[in-house]
Formats: sequence, C-alpha cells, structure tokens
Amino acid sequence: MRNPLLDSPVSRLGCAWATAVGLAIGVPLSVGRVRVVGDLIVCRGLPRWAFKRGGTCVGRVYLTRDNDGPRVLQHEAVHVRQWQKYGMLMPFLYFLAGSDPLTNRFEIEAGLEEGGYR
Repeated sequence: MRNPLLDSPVSRLGCAWATAVGLAIGVPLSVGRVRVVGDLIVCRGLPRWAFKRGGTCVGRVYLTRDNDGPRVLQHEAVHVRQWQKYGMLMPFLYFLAGSDPLTNRFEIEAGLEEGGYR
C-alpha cells in the first residue's frame, strides 16, 4: 500500500506551505533580485544569519547570500523535488539524517560536488 504522505497531494501541500514560509523570509531580506530558475525561487543577498552553510532550500525557495552558481542551483533543484516528495516531513527527516553533509542522504542524493561539499 502506498503511503499517502509521500509524493502525494498532502506532501505537495506541505511543500507549498514551506514555499510560502521561504518567501516570507526571503523576499523581505533579499537585497538581490528574486528570480525563478525552473522550479526554484532564488532569493539572493540575504544576511548570513538567515541560513546555514552556503544557503538553505525551504520548499521551492533557495535562500542565499551569493552562492547561486549553476551547479549549486542544480543541487538545490533536487532539494525542491525532495520537498515535493516529503512535504513537511522534510525538515524532520533532514534533521534525522544528520548535520554532516557527507553522510546526510539528502545532500548525497542532491550531489555533494554540485553542493560544494567536495
């Protein structure tokens, strides 16, 4: 039997909610141009306290200061698909996967080199 929480209307609703939260954070804090790249909404120029590492994907929104090269955006696009699959379970599952990107399954799936981890 298929899990109704994964890759379903419920998970996509969770992704939409997270996207709204990401926009509420990213748009007011962004000093760069907000742009859409495929399914990804890129909010650039944020203060460093607004995200961890080089940037953070919240739903479809990528929050960053200046880490938005093509390879990184390819990496973040995988995180968007993860958000669409897991919805609001994503933050919990990501936390459980651990803070080390080299062993975090979500970072590995998104591509360590593309994410700047190698």
